[in-house]
Amino acid sequence: MEINKKEVFRYLGYGRNQADNRVSALVDSCVEELERETEPKSVTRVYPLVLGNHGEIDGGCFYTKSKNLSKNLQDCTQIVVFAATLGAGCDYLTRKYMKLELSRAVTLQAAATAMLEEYCDSLCRKAQEEYEKKGLFLRPRFSPGYGDFPLAVQKDILNALEAGKRIGIKLTDSLLMVPSKSVTAVMGISPKPYRCDVKGCEACEKTDCLYRR
Repeated sequence: MEINKKEVFRYLGYGRNQADNRVSALVDSCVEELERETEPKSVTRVYPLVLGNHGEIDGGCFYTKSKNLSKNLQDCTQIVVFAATLGAGCDYLTRKYMKLELSRAVTLQAAATAMLEEYCDSLCRKAQEEYEKKGLFLRPRFSPGYGDFPLAVQKDILNALEAGKRIGIKLTDSLLMVPSKSVTAVMGISPKPYRCDVKGCEACEKTDCLYRR
């Protein structure tokens, strides 16, 4: 899996500024260590979809209300529900370097976030290709906690996917996933030949965000 270093620098807060050679070398070293210590895994299932008139969504394994997600899922008849994780290795490395080398721990966190995004992107690209062979089209992935999609739905998704047993993701009482570099999301399946390939930053209204692409 090839990680985009520009994304790592973005998560480090560099924005449009150029990182120096020392930081660039640290990023390379952290990426190499992550590639040795992480074990990306994912699990997916398909569920029927029913949309209500006021943002209500019956996703088969969850029921919620979200105008943002409902808009994303317009014209869809089913959804792909998935969870992905880099495994416990990431958390181990972060805890280790928080005691030994804080700058490396921070850089590892940024590199791991970029790695998880790239892993999810690769899963989505592969799924898009497979569905388009069937004449179906996937909407962009949408995760609990984004926009007005309640974070609490994460519990229903993880339970439905049996993510704890299958890929080792657990949920804390405060709705945080363990391992920390894990994600859940839904993608709409539509018979209409268009895709909303919009990345998160481009779709987000928070223009003053430090990490904006």
